[in-house]
Amino acid sequence: MEFVSEDRSQGSTRGYPRPQLQRSEWSALDGVWDFAIDRRGELLDPDQVLWERQIQVPFAPETALSGIGDTSFFYATWYRRHFTIPELKPGERLILHFGAVDYAAKVWVNGIEVCVHEGGYTPFSVEITAVLRAQDTQEIIVQAEDDPADLEKPRGKQDWKLEPHSIWYPRTTGIWQTVWMEVVPQVHIESVRWTSSLERWEIGMGVHVKGTLPAGCLLAVRMLTGDQVIVNDTYAFVGGSLGAGSISAGELYRSISLSDPGIDDFRNDLLWSPKKPTIIDVEMTLLDASGATLDAVKSYTALRAITIQGDRFILNGRPLPLHLVLDQGYWEGSGQTAPNDDAFIRDILLVKALGFNGVRKHQKIEDPRFLYWADHLGLLVWEEMPSAYRYTKCSVERLTREWIEVLKRDWNHPCIVSWVPFNESWGVPDLPDSPAQRHYVQALYHLTKTLDPTRPVIGNDGWESVATDMIGIHDYDDQPARIAKRYGIDEVEARLFQFERPGGRMLRLAEGGDRQPIVLTEFGGIALRDDDGRTWGYSVCRTPEDLLERYTTLMEAVRSLSSLAGFCYTQFTDTFQEANGLLYANRTPKISLDSAALATSGFTPDEKDPSVLLWRNRLMELQT
Repeated sequence: MEFVSEDRSQGSTRGYPRPQLQRSEWSALDGVWDFAIDRRGELLDPDQVLWERQIQVPFAPETALSGIGDTSFFYATWYRRHFTIPELKPGERLILHFGAVDYAAKVWVNGIEVCVHEGGYTPFSVEITAVLRAQDTQEIIVQAEDDPADLEKPRGKQDWKLEPHSIWYPRTTGIWQTVWMEVVPQVHIESVRWTSSLERWEIGMGVHVKGTLPAGCLLAVRMLTGDQVIVNDTYAFVGGSLGAGSISAGELYRSISLSDPGIDDFRNDLLWSPKKPTIIDVEMTLLDASGATLDAVKSYTALRAITIQGDRFILNGRPLPLHLVLDQGYWEGSGQTAPNDDAFIRDILLVKALGFNGVRKHQKIEDPRFLYWADHLGLLVWEEMPSAYRYTKCSVERLTREWIEVLKRDWNHPCIVSWVPFNESWGVPDLPDSPAQRHYVQALYHLTKTLDPTRPVIGNDGWESVATDMIGIHDYDDQPARIAKRYGIDEVEARLFQFERPGGRMLRLAEGGDRQPIVLTEFGGIALRDDDGRTWGYSVCRTPEDLLERYTTLMEAVRSLSSLAGFCYTQFTDTFQEANGLLYANRTPKISLDSAALATSGFTPDEKDPSVLLWRNRLMELQT
């Protein structure tokens, strides 16, 4: 495993915000913006706003690092930033990007409305070349509407009550991921999609080009692993119907073979896995007929395959036990926004140091920078859609639209090994009795499988499965002996699905067919409680020694269950009032990392392994 660094925009502590499609000319617009809160959402026009405060973007106004720290109810927020445009050559375009704005955004540039977007977890972009002024200084104004009481929108763990309660946390309003801009040529690569096939030893490439393609255009593709060039080829844009090696409306599809005799000796070294996350770096250059460069971008992909065989999760043709931890993605002082890239790296290394090989990102679509580091450091990720909490026509439309945007944004990341559109029947509360709600879950399951047939989909994690590739079960029984008995019985599936009701809920609503992997996707939740009693957990202990003993006993019971394809322990860190993390909210371990790793996986990391030594040294640097 190798730590990968990359150029960063001046003044930014974050890497390229869209890591799967990087260009050289970009700049972050993070930093100080003018700011105003519109508590009742009464303001309709930027001219009505009184700019009396400032905020530190990209931190939400509810957080301390934003400089605002206001956790009260408010319906809308306003942002203003002045900036200087980069030098534009003839024909070049300037694109303004937003990583995420919660929930509905409206954007003006130089007084002209340029775009609107709905969805608090997904990015959006707009070309602003036509509205730029002749003078140096330009102005961006953003209005973000986010009704704190609206339960019909995907909101995840954001509380609808004034004070956080139970397992819900403070709200995230407005801009909470990087705002940035980039210069693109008139004809440019707008998107790329990667797939891989171990059977054919191929990388599938789909490229969409925006702009009018001159006759004779070519796409040069160079692929490398480290310093080893494995592909160096040029592909022509040709007419015809869509398909491998053909082009229509600026799209190029090609299956790229990696079976060159020169690399056969290290084929296995090309495979991506948590223990050896081999990344294939890609350089793509769009050329005109004379060979002149029209556009140049960098991307990356990986060679790996995920399948389900019987009751097991399969990675690269071999069963892989899933040892996951629930990760809610909150940081002290900055809420859902990581303070910098190092925070992502530290979290991933701490997860690995605890003995886990992956995370279930719970009720949050994480920043692409986290996924970039999970790709490069070797961490499996279950990606889960934040829930709405009412079932209405509006909530169905909102969640479906945003889920499609999520899939489009993230399907290139090799670290993502499953999609989860629903959790614990949130947003579909009458699932056992409502055919319409069951059809909704089934529809999202099949839509996800249609858009991405390469990954398993868990239609509704926790219980009441109606369409799924794996059975996810949430069971917070605090007695390891009962857990072992429940999931270690003979003919486990027939008995389990017929008689057991963890949480008082049926585990499967559809009639059983073929055997499927069973994953204990939430359990544990042991809180180390302070003396004032303000913290909460599914069960409680008083000392670190007690926590380690109970965690070890529980994990030994769960690891012994051959009926399970894996597990996901609750949880990685304390999150506000929920104190059941293995780490405190500031990422300080509550128990020894080595002791926890031994309980989690049955062994401690091999200090003689160079990759283990590398990430341990890096973790030590980050911790100090």
